[in-house]
Amino acid sequence: MEIQENIINKVANSGLVTLNLEDYYDKGERVLYDIKDNLFHGLMLREKDFREFIKNHDWSQYQDKNVAIICSADAIVPTWAYMLLANRISPFANEVVFGSLETLEAVMFSKAISKIDPQTYANERVVVKGCGDIDVPVAGYVEITNLLTPVVKSIMFGEPCSTVPVFKRKD
Repeated sequence: MEIQENIINKVANSGLVTLNLEDYYDKGERVLYDIKDNLFHGLMLREKDFREFIKNHDWSQYQDKNVAIICSADAIVPTWAYMLLANRISPFANEVVFGSLETLEAVMFSKAISKIDPQTYANERVVVKGCGDIDVPVAGYVEITNLLTPVVKSIMFGEPCSTVPVFKRKD
């Protein structure tokens, strides 16, 4: 006796739209610029020395890179010093932010997500993919939730076969 079973892919027929934030990952190199290397005796920034460094440094090494600027030393660094760095690095770099590499990642995802047209997902049941090969910052998930909530039927987190409900529009 032959038994024939029809296997139905319920996930494929569910009408869910998967949004993978990894698709918005900028593959460019990340660089941390620590201004502590410009401090006199690791304690203070001397304007004359710093301006000389700014003038003579080869900024082209930041070409197409994503740069986070910090000061890891316990020192008072005037705001204008960060501004000078940003001014010199920006013409070469893809992105320049003040803060850690984590801050850089959050800013980059935020900018990428802001380019998404939310109307693409209007009235859809969206699953925001929750795991993968790239560590998407929590800020990216918050950003996409804020962007999509006004237009979608629902937002879920995870994989289409195993989701956590986040939002469901009441009709």
